[in-house]
Amino acid sequence: MKTDIKTVDEYIATFPKDIQILLKNVRETIRNKAPESIESISYGMPAYKTYGKPLVYFAGYKKHIGFYATPTGHSEFANELSNYKQGKGSVQFPVDHPIPYWLIEHIVVFRVKENEQKFKK
Repeated sequence: MKTDIKTVDEYIATFPKDIQILLKNVRETIRNKAPESIESISYGMPAYKTYGKPLVYFAGYKKHIGFYATPTGHSEFANELSNYKQGKGSVQFPVDHPIPYWLIEHIVVFRVKENEQKFKK
């Protein structure tokens, strides 16, 4: 975990160029579908919040991009995520295959609506 990183730009810059491109695309996908979200570094990775509550996180690794949409974001899209390695609230998108940005979009839209319904005052 990279604990001295303060911004998403700094985080992405720590990776090789090919992984940086993928991370920038994931970031842009999230920001396009959740433009009101607050971006930060949490748990050593890029994190997004709406209504003060976690929305999604992502992380770069040598062989995959980790995507974390809390358990509800993953359970809602269980069928679409079934071809990927998963853990509780996480999924791994291999970097040697096309990243499913369309799926990330759908998950982010779902999580935005979920946070809005639960936490909007």
